[in-house]
Amino acid sequence: MFIRKIGIDLGTCNSVVFVPKKGIVFQEPSVVAVSLAENKILAVGTLAKEMIGRTPDAIKVYRPLREGVIADYLVTQAMLKYFIDKVLGHFRLFKPELMIGVPAGITSTERRAVIEAGLAAGARDVYVAKEPILSAIGAGITINDCSGNLIVDIGGGTSEVAVISLGGIVNWQSARIAGDKMDKAISDFIKRKYNLAIGEQTAEEIKVKIGTALPESEERELEIRGRDLISGLPKNLKISSNEVCEAVSDVISEIIQVIKIVLRETPPELSADIMDKGGVLAGGGSMLRNLDKKISESIGVPFILANEALSCVAKGTGVVLENLDVYKKSIMSKR
Repeated sequence: MFIRKIGIDLGTCNSVVFVPKKGIVFQEPSVVAVSLAENKILAVGTLAKEMIGRTPDAIKVYRPLREGVIADYLVTQAMLKYFIDKVLGHFRLFKPELMIGVPAGITSTERRAVIEAGLAAGARDVYVAKEPILSAIGAGITINDCSGNLIVDIGGGTSEVAVISLGGIVNWQSARIAGDKMDKAISDFIKRKYNLAIGEQTAEEIKVKIGTALPESEERELEIRGRDLISGLPKNLKISSNEVCEAVSDVISEIIQVIKIVLRETPPELSADIMDKGGVLAGGGSMLRNLDKKISESIGVPFILANEALSCVAKGTGVVLENLDVYKKSIMSKR
C-alpha cells in the first residue's frame, strides 16, 4: 500500500507521526545532533536525545523548535526529512501530502517557515492546522456542534487554551508556559534547596516519575544524581513528590490563569455548555499526575484528561487527512 498522506504533530519536546488507516507509526523526541566540523546530521530523535549534556565541542545537540515554533529552519527541515524517510523509505514513487499541527498564536512568517521546511523535506503539499482544533478532534470532541467545548493543550513549549464551537475557535489564548518550564522549575528548585545542579533529562525524569500537581499523603521518592555546586563533586540525592509539587506550583498557577482569561472572555451561552460538559486536557504536559484535579479545584469547572493525551494532535491530523474536503476551508491554511 502506497502512503500518500502523513500527519505530524511537530512538538517542542516530542514529534508524533500519524498515517491514515495505520495510526501512529512512531513518536520521537524533537532533537537533532549535528557534527559542527562536517556540518552533518549525526542523529535524530531518541539517539540524539541520549546525547544531550554528553557531547564534545565538535558535536552540538539542537532542539530545533522553541515554544512551539521553528527556531532553526535547516535543522527542522532535516528532522522532517528524517520523519518522511522513516515512514516511506528513501526510494518512493510519490511525494506525500503533509499535515502539520501549529500553535494557534503562530504568525504568518512562522507558518510559512513550517510550510517551506515541509516542502524542502520532500512533501508535495503541506497543510497546517491549529493545534487546539486538531487536539480536540483527536480527543474525540465533536467540534462541529453548536455548543461550546473547552480544550487545554499543554505541550512542551506552549499551553493552548481554546473554546471551540461550530468547527472553529471562538476564543483562545496561547502561553509559552508548559512542560519545559516545569522541568526548569524543578531544576531551579533543587539548585536553590540542595545546591545540586541537574541536567534537563534528570529534571524531566523527576517530573514524569514522581511529579504531582497536588500534595500527596503518601509521598513517593526518587534518587537522582547531580553535581554539588559547593564541592563540585558528583552527589546522590533523594527527592519527594511533594517537593516536586512545590517546585511546579507557580508554573501550574500561570496555566490556570490563562484558562481563566479565556473563560472570562467566553460568551455566556458557551460558558453554560462548558459548565455542563467540563474541559478536556490534552498534550504531554497535561499528564502530570493530579493536574486535572488541581485545575478543576481552582476554576470550578470539571476537567478530564483525554485518552492518549500525548497523541491527540497527531490523531487529529489523521482524521483531517482522511476528510480533507470537509476540513479544507474551515481549519487549514496552505501556501
